[in-house]
Amino acid sequence: MKRRTLLQAGLGLVVTHPLLAAMKQDKLDAAADLLQQSVNAGVIEAASLYVRQQHSVFSRCLGKATTEEASFLLGSISKPIAIAALMSLFDQKLFALDDRAGKFIPEFSGDGRDSITMRHLMTHCSGLPDQLPENAKLRAQHASLGEFVEAAIRTPLLFPPGSRYNYSSMAILLATEVAQRISGTSIAMLVEDTVYKPLAMNHSAMGLGTLKPESVMRCQVEHAAAESGGGDPTTKDWDWNSPYWRELGAPWGGAHSSAADVGRFLDAFFHPDGTWLKPETASLMVGNQNPPGIRPRGLGFDLGKQLSGSFTSDKTFGHSGSTGTLCWADPKSNSIFVVLTTLPSEAVNPHPRSISSELVAQSLG
Repeated sequence: MKRRTLLQAGLGLVVTHPLLAAMKQDKLDAAADLLQQSVNAGVIEAASLYVRQQHSVFSRCLGKATTEEASFLLGSISKPIAIAALMSLFDQKLFALDDRAGKFIPEFSGDGRDSITMRHLMTHCSGLPDQLPENAKLRAQHASLGEFVEAAIRTPLLFPPGSRYNYSSMAILLATEVAQRISGTSIAMLVEDTVYKPLAMNHSAMGLGTLKPESVMRCQVEHAAAESGGGDPTTKDWDWNSPYWRELGAPWGGAHSSAADVGRFLDAFFHPDGTWLKPETASLMVGNQNPPGIRPRGLGFDLGKQLSGSFTSDKTFGHSGSTGTLCWADPKSNSIFVVLTTLPSEAVNPHPRSISSELVAQSLG
């Protein structure tokens, strides 16, 4: 509680500073200062901020992130990256969005599963749960991605496919399992070949890849997400910092990247030139794929102002991560925001990532 009180006091000083309204640059500086205050207070161990509008870039690395090349565990920002690799196969006409997932995973059948489409998997309308009931057991056993897939195929659905929205990491896992079966390669290598290399994301990997362990920032596991061990000391051999989890490369949350690399990924959707995804495919990913009455989602992407507050447009797309990360891009203002921190998203409310996001969004208006 002491940390939370100290942080919130610091947030108040930044948010109410009388000079914030004077200049856009002041808001960018305030966002960076907020993160620096959190580092100074011992609340955040490391953070990296990247903002781009048009051709202007503002970036800061803070705390133990001493270089802009520092990589962070992205958490669920991994999802749109993994789905982008899958969509490279869509470009080759190897599947359609309304294909049944069972077409590619024949054992994924019965009890409503036969009606689940690829679109359902990518927009969180499949009926699959977010995490498996046996998630902790699998991680404690250092299960492979294949073992997670086997369990996800068997797990009961929560509701009829397509009837409503329920955020699902396991749906993303099965979508990328389709990618592996179609391509004959691992999702980590498919991401490397179809996303990271074409976009020159040289400080990124699905898992660790060739990243040097010392370049990867340590996650603060206190107040971590329950599915990652929740900071329990007995889960150290499978929590976010464990060699097991770092190397697993879970497509729903196991990518590592630098802030600038995430910025490159988002920027590629602004002006797609066909060198990595077809322009129409990129547009599909960042456009709403869900019917009226169901929360809008792109393919792998979250959509709308809830990512950044009321200062961006309805065309904003991006994602957040439980590891303390957040990114968004607003085509209307041609602006990109990425903040990567080591502080879990549930550790404090408001989280510094959210306050810095709002400050930056104001500066880009």
